[in-house]
Amino acid sequence: MTVRRRAAGTDRTGVAARAARTPTTTLAATRWSSGSEPVAKVETVATECPVALVFNGVSYAVMMSTPADLEDMGVGFAIAEGIVGGAAEITSVEALDMVLGMEVRLEIPAARATALDERRRSMVGGTACGLCGIISLDMAIRPLPKASAGPKVQPDAIRAALRRLPEAQATHRQTGSVHAAAMASLAGEILLTREDVGRHNALDKLIGAATRGGLDIGQSILLLTSRCSTEMIQKAATAGFSTVVAISAPTSLAIALAEEAGVTLVAFARGDDFTVYSGPERIVQP
Repeated sequence: MTVRRRAAGTDRTGVAARAARTPTTTLAATRWSSGSEPVAKVETVATECPVALVFNGVSYAVMMSTPADLEDMGVGFAIAEGIVGGAAEITSVEALDMVLGMEVRLEIPAARATALDERRRSMVGGTACGLCGIISLDMAIRPLPKASAGPKVQPDAIRAALRRLPEAQATHRQTGSVHAAAMASLAGEILLTREDVGRHNALDKLIGAATRGGLDIGQSILLLTSRCSTEMIQKAATAGFSTVVAISAPTSLAIALAEEAGVTLVAFARGDDFTVYSGPERIVQP
């Protein structure tokens, strides 16, 4: 797979065009506190800009995203959405800095592009950040691969991973406004982390980075700093995760899909406490 990043335009006008192409942006702000005068200060905020995903020259979706690790995002999106069967089918990925945002251009087999074009033709209006390009119920609730038996996971490994996760969230520490998706080992060590203003984007970036880096998704724990809804389980199961841990709530359909796919879903994982909603057989005491 060929990976490139380059600037395709420098004559920028407008708000989106002026956005920095870095994970964070600094700007002037004023802090008001009770009983004191307002104080001028410099704030660090998460950068957000439009990112178009382009397959074989055809734009498929535009996401509002943090402009970092965009090659990972493109590859992960293609895998997690079932556009390709694996990273080997992607011959090249290129991130370009355009006038009004970023483009991630991927080259995939012609047959895959044809199928994707049919899916794109069925789209009505704009695309959502989660179920991109989906308008029919049967497409929205797509069949998921059955999770492998997967490894057993000890409760202390989940707790250890959750304690270590904040250290891996560099952009969140600076801004407080981005989600993270992370892979943890069965010993609770953080193996890989990706961040983005969009929780789906963060997961796509993680899947892409893990796949490109040759990490064993099936032998790891997926950590999410967000709620776990339907599309998060769909992406996780398609990528090959068997255990998903979210710090916030799951939805009813996410639980049902996790059960159907044989995925262990853990949520409300905060501090030393968590709730197992599906696949409890994988969570074992030493």
